[in-house]
Amino acid sequence: MTISKYISEIKFIDHNQEIVFNYLSNFENLSKYVNEGLLQKVTEQIPQIKISNFSSDKDSCSFQIAGLGLAEIRITEREEFSSIKIESSGGLPLSITFWIQLLPVEAYKCKMRLTLHADMSMMIKMMVNKKLEDGINHLAEVLARLPYK
Repeated sequence: MTISKYISEIKFIDHNQEIVFNYLSNFENLSKYVNEGLLQKVTEQIPQIKISNFSSDKDSCSFQIAGLGLAEIRITEREEFSSIKIESSGGLPLSITFWIQLLPVEAYKCKMRLTLHADMSMMIKMMVNKKLEDGINHLAEVLARLPYK
């Protein structure tokens, strides 16, 4: 197993850093966006992965990946208004550590960067490396466009 690091482009969000942090540090907010349509899009982009049974609470979310088992991610650390650390658990053949970092720019604008460390075998890396490189930037773009309140 080797650890690979993926870093997103910096994205600007037209909301206060505290509001963005409070929203992203609660996985219950994800359930509004993760629906069958989104899960179907993931399956279309990566046919080897079929995701189902998504559920979440404030600190964690879980979902089934066909052929691999139950995947779980949990917020393990919150540094108030500046970073959220997320780690994986469950029966998958890789483990991840993921950070959302926020910095203020102006009173109602902040910037965000995502960092992913994935510990995986060389075989899995060959299959998913490009998808993870593209995916981290796509996820940053999606998070930057959420309707924060």
